[in-house]
Amino acid sequence: MDGKLRILDQSRLPREQVFTDLDDYTDVVLAIKEMRIRGAPAIGITAAYGIALGASGIETENKDEFLAQLDQVMQAFAVSRPTAVNLFRAINRMRKATRGDGVAEIKKSLINEAKRIHKEEVTATELLSGLGAELIKDGYKLLTHCNAGPLATAGYGTALGVIKAAKDQGKEVSVFATETRPLLQGAKLTTWELMQEDIPVTLITDSMAGYFMQQRKVDCVIVGADRIAANGDAANKIGTYTLAVLTKENEIPFYVAAPTSTIDLSLSSGDQIPIEERNSEEVTHIRGVPIAPEGVRVANPAFDVTPHSYITAIITEKGIMREPYVKSLNTVQ
Repeated sequence: MDGKLRILDQSRLPREQVFTDLDDYTDVVLAIKEMRIRGAPAIGITAAYGIALGASGIETENKDEFLAQLDQVMQAFAVSRPTAVNLFRAINRMRKATRGDGVAEIKKSLINEAKRIHKEEVTATELLSGLGAELIKDGYKLLTHCNAGPLATAGYGTALGVIKAAKDQGKEVSVFATETRPLLQGAKLTTWELMQEDIPVTLITDSMAGYFMQQRKVDCVIVGADRIAANGDAANKIGTYTLAVLTKENEIPFYVAAPTSTIDLSLSSGDQIPIEERNSEEVTHIRGVPIAPEGVRVANPAFDVTPHSYITAIITEKGIMREPYVKSLNTVQ
């Protein structure tokens, strides 16, 4: 780490590829809040490195004082974004890594644990992508929503990883990518990543998905997830539930691709998943330019929950899970 954490600022893509060096953990927290880093696995990895960075800046050699200050660092990350469970899993792992005889030993342990979390997520996305690709047939036209590639995972990708792996298997595939309002992650990030991989991609607005399904131009929908409850209910970017309902009506498979670190067995159903409400200006403005009447009332939930009954399968690094999810998901953690 060398006292700094280097991030690719996703908010600047695709027009600019800007790397930023962060040397204060509060800047890492802000990068997560402002979605310069986004995607459930990437958020967890970034938080782990951010906690290690925060620990390195604590100057006391008194273990109790050090742990008290470190707890404040962890709390700052815990309130950065509420929905992605990978964040809280990473914080808990970093907390457990504080066992040691002295401050220097704990600091080293935290860095090692952050690296371990990163490596595990990379391996998990590679494995799940290979497994998920077996579900994709040659010639498939896929539809994906939001961004679930390397940018969102700091690894191989989840939904996009499956698509990339299918291509690597020699299958001809093409993708419809929704723009993903209000922040346009699909338009900005998903299309960019797919074009980097030379995978044919067509950008559509969110409201066009039903049309293309009805026209039989979509063979399956595959998305990522930010938290999956024990019964298989899955939280993902707002608009995902709508797509799931449309797939059920049009008899199209609906797949969720996510590492097991995104599964939260402590929640019995998606009703318990906290949904982040974001700033109203994300809806009323685009790149700072107002597109709505001043003073209009705005709702801006960042995620919705797709009930398990709409999900054909959940693709993880430990296997492809199917109903009843309350049994199959309990085998992976």
